[in-house]
Amino acid sequence: MPAQQRQFLEAQPAPSTDALGCSASKLALNQEFHGGGLTFYRKSTDNERFGNVATPASDRGFLVGVAMRGGHRRRILHGNHASTHDFDQGSIYIRDFTDDYRADLQGGFDFMLIELSRDFIERVNDEKGGPRVSSLLPRAGEGDAVLAHLSQVLAGVVADPAASSSLFVDHLSLAIGTHVLGQYGAGATSGWADTGGARVLSRKLEARAKDMLLATLRENASIADIAEACNLSRSYFIKAFRQTVGTTPHRWLLEQRVQKAQELLRVPGRSITDVALLCGFADQAHMTRVFTSVVGVSPGAWRRENVG
Repeated sequence: MPAQQRQFLEAQPAPSTDALGCSASKLALNQEFHGGGLTFYRKSTDNERFGNVATPASDRGFLVGVAMRGGHRRRILHGNHASTHDFDQGSIYIRDFTDDYRADLQGGFDFMLIELSRDFIERVNDEKGGPRVSSLLPRAGEGDAVLAHLSQVLAGVVADPAASSSLFVDHLSLAIGTHVLGQYGAGATSGWADTGGARVLSRKLEARAKDMLLATLRENASIADIAEACNLSRSYFIKAFRQTVGTTPHRWLLEQRVQKAQELLRVPGRSITDVALLCGFADQAHMTRVFTSVVGVSPGAWRRENVG
C-alpha cells in the first residue's frame, strides 16, 4: 500500500459509537432519557447486518435490555468462546458493565434499555428490606412479561418526556428496580419486607404530603423530596400514602388536577389549552388523556354537558 494512501486511511476517524457501543449512524431510532435515578434508551434498526457492538469494562452498573419486537439474534463473545441467543418480543438480557462486552448483532432489532447504576441498586436495597443485592444474574433471551409490559409504558416516556411528570417516572423506576432486583438479584427475595401492621400516614404527614403534591402544579417535586420531608423512605411513603388515601400519590395528583380543570372549564371563554397549562399538564393532549381516564369523557364533551 502506498505511504500516502496508508496515511490517509490512518487519518480517518473511527466510526462513531454511542455509550452502549452501537454505531449511531446505523440506528433508525436512538432515544435517551434520564429520570427516577435510571437512564433509559430506545434503540432500533432494520439493518439486517448491523455488525458488532463492544464496550470496555466500567463501573457503570448493569444494563437490562427488553426486546420490543422479535426476530433478533446476537452472538455474545466470552473470551475465546461464544454463545448465540434468539430474542422474541418480551425477551430480555442483563449484562454487567464491569465485564468487557462484545457481541455480533444479526437481524434488525428494537430494544428498550435500562441502565441501573450501583447507587440506584443500593437505594432500592435500602427501601425494599430483606437480603441485600450486590449484583444481577446475567440473562440472554429469556422472556419477562413484567418488563415487557413496563417497557411499553417506558416507550411513551422516552419518546415524549415532557408528557410524564417526575412523580410518574419515580413510580415507574421504583417498580422496575424492585422487580429486577427481586427476580435477578443475587440472593434477592421478591416483594417488600413486611414490617407488620398497617402502613398509614398520620394526619400531619398526610396533609404535608398533599400540600407538596399540589405544589407540583408550580414546582415539579419528586417522590424522594416528599418522602424525605415526611422522614420516610420512598417505598414506605408510597405504600403508606396508598393505604391512607386509597390511591397512589401520582394518581391522587392527577385527580386533583382534573378537579381544578373542571372548575376552570366552567369559566366562559377560557380555552382548553389555557386550562391544561394552568393545571400543570404538558399540553392539551396530555390533559385530554388524563381527564378522559378519570372522568370518562373528554374535557370538551364534559364542558358541553355541564356548562350551560
